[in-house]
Amino acid sequence: MRILVANVNTTQSMTDAIAAQARRAALPDTEIVGLTPRFGADSCEGNFESYLAAVAVMDAVTRYEGEFDAVVQAGYGEHGREGLQELLDVPVVDITEAAAATAMYLGHKYSVVTTLDRTVPLIEDRLKLAGLDARCASVRASGLAVLELESNPEAAIEAIVAEAEWAVREDKAEVIVLGCGGMAELEGRIRERCGVPVVDGVAAAVATAESLVRLGLTTSKIRTFASPRPKRVLGWPLPGQPVTLA
Repeated sequence: MRILVANVNTTQSMTDAIAAQARRAALPDTEIVGLTPRFGADSCEGNFESYLAAVAVMDAVTRYEGEFDAVVQAGYGEHGREGLQELLDVPVVDITEAAAATAMYLGHKYSVVTTLDRTVPLIEDRLKLAGLDARCASVRASGLAVLELESNPEAAIEAIVAEAEWAVREDKAEVIVLGCGGMAELEGRIRERCGVPVVDGVAAAVATAESLVRLGLTTSKIRTFASPRPKRVLGWPLPGQPVTLA
């Protein structure tokens, strides 16, 4: 089985970290291929960057040369999963939805701990759209930018763990979800300090994708996620020769 794990930003070191986490979570016979978009922002922390990333990820996946069995979109709260589902005939799993769905097996309420406060509404909207918001106790921001997870890891750890502790104590969360693809290595620290299960979205999405493939299941193409109608598309995804999506 081969799973494409698509980073939503253009930072290669983050793609490498996400792919490494995916490989740790994957079964021995699963091959993980990390994809970095060829255009877009170096981190996604708002609507403009998120919508741009949606196009960039669709571009990266459709340009991939080779067969694959599933795609994981590795961006927390980002747009674009629905477009991928229209374009592909294999399962597409978004880490936001996979993490929340997994958390609901483990406790009554879960909280998401993410990066900047401005990303909180995007995550809340994504959870609501997916029907996963009813058991979300809170979405908390650590106040750190995405790239600070790499540039200042100790400060990131303390800020994220502190918010997780508040979520358990004040919001009555019974499970913590890591609200960024680059937070995977914090699982142990949060679990140790908070005493609750911690769900990493990349790991949850890989396990979900593997399960769908092994069950022989994929996205329904009968209505909402039917393939795009054949038509002339100008400048896909950047100015150039028109292409036809069929």
